[in-house]
Amino acid sequence: MNGLTLKHLRYFMALSRHGHFGRAAEACGISQPALSVQIKELEALLGAPLTERSARQIRLSSLGEALAERAREILSAVDELDDLARISRGSLGGRLRIGVIPTIAPYLLPGLIKELAAHYPELDIQPREAVTRTLLRDLGEGQLDLAIVALPVSESAFHEEPLFEEEFVLVRPLADADKPVPNPKRLLEMRLLLLEEGHCFRDQALSFCSPSGLGTRELIEGSSLTTLVQMVSAGIGVTLIPEMAVQMETLSAQVSVARLPRPHPKRTVGIVWRKSSPMAPRFSEMAETLRRFEHERRMTSAGG
Repeated sequence: MNGLTLKHLRYFMALSRHGHFGRAAEACGISQPALSVQIKELEALLGAPLTERSARQIRLSSLGEALAERAREILSAVDELDDLARISRGSLGGRLRIGVIPTIAPYLLPGLIKELAAHYPELDIQPREAVTRTLLRDLGEGQLDLAIVALPVSESAFHEEPLFEEEFVLVRPLADADKPVPNPKRLLEMRLLLLEEGHCFRDQALSFCSPSGLGTRELIEGSSLTTLVQMVSAGIGVTLIPEMAVQMETLSAQVSVARLPRPHPKRTVGIVWRKSSPMAPRFSEMAETLRRFEHERRMTSAGG
């Protein structure tokens, strides 16, 4: 089709993801009027509207939905061509877009980026923090190269590479430090503080407390592990956090930390990428680097 460009498709996909001209324009680094012009040009080329606009949101038309599916495949293929060129140059360099979930990013990301930079000095590492659902969507659409999440993700398009396992620990008010550690049944009877909907760690914690899927008697939500721990410090309830978060989150909080009874609740942290990515062999090498880094980090923490 004469006049159709990759720019048109990238701007349209941004609008498809965000459902809002302003947010899509911001994500693309252009003004909202400029984005609107590009979308209008694309609609003129196709001869039909791509969106249905209401006062609050933008919805894709039937043509827009079909185009989004094709555009996703086209842009992913273009990105893979770029990856092939990078491989041909020998060294691993250029942009690397890594997504990390919020219950991992603050605790692992600083050291991880330093480690990757040391091993792959030509990389331009671009991290992004978001919940699992968003990261997997962006990974599938070619907006990310890798994602560090809790496994399994169980999506056929992605390769999953386990990195390490870690336990969850119980955080409770300092005054409760000498009390017996509650079992899952007892936790169900306590005021439990958990992350809000959308965080996979919430589901993992609930599955330990209530394997049958029953709700807790009292459940209070927070937007981050920091918020949850500070609420525990204030005597509002108890919470579970991953082991890697303990040092940072309990530093300024009046709380006690205890290991839970067997079987210890835990998660597998891993890295995922598209099976179709030409960079897959290099990503496997990178996973091994990250695995060694985490092992050394744990040995250092244990020795300290």
